[in-house]
Amino acid sequence: MWLEGKSILVTGGTGTFGRALIRELLAKHELRRIVVYSRDELKQFEMRQELDSDRLRYFLGDVRDRDRLFRAFADVDYVVHAAALKQVPAAEYNPFEAVKTNILGAQNIIEAAIDRGVKRVVALSSDKAANPINLYGATKLVSDKLFIAGNAYAGGQDTRFGVVRYGNVLGSRGSVVQFFRDCRDNKGVIPITDERMTRFWLTVDQAVSFVIQFLHDMRRGEIFVPKLQSMRVMDLAEAIAPGYPTQEVGIRPGEKLHEVLVPYDEARLALEYEDSYIIRPPFGGEVEPPRPGGVPVDPDFSYRSNNNSQWMSTEELRKKIGEPPRPNGRPGKEPGHGDEPGKKYSPAL
Repeated sequence: MWLEGKSILVTGGTGTFGRALIRELLAKHELRRIVVYSRDELKQFEMRQELDSDRLRYFLGDVRDRDRLFRAFADVDYVVHAAALKQVPAAEYNPFEAVKTNILGAQNIIEAAIDRGVKRVVALSSDKAANPINLYGATKLVSDKLFIAGNAYAGGQDTRFGVVRYGNVLGSRGSVVQFFRDCRDNKGVIPITDERMTRFWLTVDQAVSFVIQFLHDMRRGEIFVPKLQSMRVMDLAEAIAPGYPTQEVGIRPGEKLHEVLVPYDEARLALEYEDSYIIRPPFGGEVEPPRPGGVPVDPDFSYRSNNNSQWMSTEELRKKIGEPPRPNGRPGKEPGHGDEPGKKYSPAL
């Protein structure tokens, strides 16, 4: 296996994604050492109780602290950068904190990786970084640009930087799935921001698989966008709380009606593969050609949650998040269908 005998460090290693990634690495890859880098000592303590392995090392530290990163990156082959401030309202209210973690933290990761001779760095991004309309998305866009430019910043050194951009992770902390469950159990009414809203969805296991795949396949400066399923917010509510009333409350500040993973402006750089899109670096002069098999997309192409060809049904979602079968065995709606018999809602709304 290509990871055998290697050392990998995961920033934000005690978060939802980090824990899932580390469990997968322990179970299926013979790594020499896995470094869990995070700033929460309680979560590290809890993780020690859950995962007992002599291959794990726990580093308390913040991505804002370049000196601590320099120490932690000693003898590290690969870095997966998952640490970030991710809550949109929190970033709007605490903008300087978001900048320090998401932007200055990215700079620190890049510089420490180059100085320590790390071979590959994969940074996790977000759909909100594509045509951002909120501060969180703007900080992730800058972070993405920094990691892409890090390949040129490294000069002739063999350190590669790449970005994985995907949508909403089912069951992650603070996700709408848990919010809808709480509303179902405690209020009996499901608040909906806008009935037309659509989102990209993936499981945390899918996210882990995509990141490991990209870590293996990555060239320099690419943005990897996996092909995902879309779902209407009304179908999401029906999957979690079938038959419960909904109340439209209006779209929130900084929230999009539909998500974007490949915007129009990046189409000229995008290649389509069977399971993904690759957005090539814009600076040209690529050191090596992109992964074989990619086909250039149409210059007017964009990959949005409302123009997607793959849609998730309510029953598919219920299985993915562990919801019990529907009452009385009532079948799930097909993607893009509403409650009224015979009425079909277009996924292109």
